[in-house]
Amino acid sequence: MELITGEARREFFSTFRREALHLEMRDTYGTQAEQPYLKKWVTGERDDREWLRPWFETVRSAVQAGKTIRRARIVSEPITDYQRWVLSDSHLFTEAGEQIVWVPRRLVSGVALPGNDFWLFDEAAAIFSVFAGNGEVVERQLWKEPDVLRLCKTAFESVWRLGIHDHEYKPV
Repeated sequence: MELITGEARREFFSTFRREALHLEMRDTYGTQAEQPYLKKWVTGERDDREWLRPWFETVRSAVQAGKTIRRARIVSEPITDYQRWVLSDSHLFTEAGEQIVWVPRRLVSGVALPGNDFWLFDEAAAIFSVFAGNGEVVERQLWKEPDVLRLCKTAFESVWRLGIHDHEYKPV
């Protein structure tokens, strides 16, 4: 395991060859990039979403190159304000080409899950995000050990099979 920066993690999005998989398991996040926009949404203020453009461009570029980006979100229901905010813009992510499923937490009790959210790139590198209680990333861990990569792939595919496609998900 090696600790890496956010910038080093971003580099993987331009170098992966086939598939990037993201498993999200928290009900709320507190990243500095998102917090101002979440606060606007909570107060009913309009967001031009310009801040999301770099991600959408990354996704479009990958998809146009024949690559796949899949995201599985495990959520507690009823969902948090954070997840309601994410769901309100989720269609923009799928329109860019990302494949997204939502999985009610009650469905994953029998699934062996890693301890932290991760991105898995081409089954060759897993990057775990370790979060503080307030939802901010405190550490990014790069793992290349075969057992860890298998755990991530198996967990992701197990969760994916239980997922509800983004356009069909109606939270309780």
